[in-house]
Amino acid sequence: MFAGGHYPAHAETLEASRVLFFPRDAFVELLRSEPSLALNMLGILCQRLRRFTHLIEDLSLKEVPARLAAYFLYLSNRRKGSDTFDLDITKAQLASFLGTIPETLSRILSRMSQQQFIQVEGRKIKLLDHQALESLAAGEKLLS
Repeated sequence: MFAGGHYPAHAETLEASRVLFFPRDAFVELLRSEPSLALNMLGILCQRLRRFTHLIEDLSLKEVPARLAAYFLYLSNRRKGSDTFDLDITKAQLASFLGTIPETLSRILSRMSQQQFIQVEGRKIKLLDHQALESLAAGEKLLS
């Protein structure tokens, strides 16, 4: 929007959604008249850039179990430290997000359950051992 041209990515909704269109000129004028809006947008963009940077690091430097542990810890923190949460995406989508295949994800989930790091009941995940998950996410611990 600000640089002009086409963005090199696209998005798909996972559920029924409403899309809003803001004409560029009207939006730029709004930002000029409301500088606090621009500052808030910059703050949000910085947070997203930081998360994106961590995601790139995770995908390029960590093994799949570490990526999954980090994702579960992220979900827990996002839900105000709740140890139990429902996956809001399918396991196939989660595997794709983590850069693996569903079969590998299933094996890792089974090993994490066997070692009592987590408990899995369908889409519900319960974190049982935060310390072990943090060590795994940091690459300090391996699944046996």
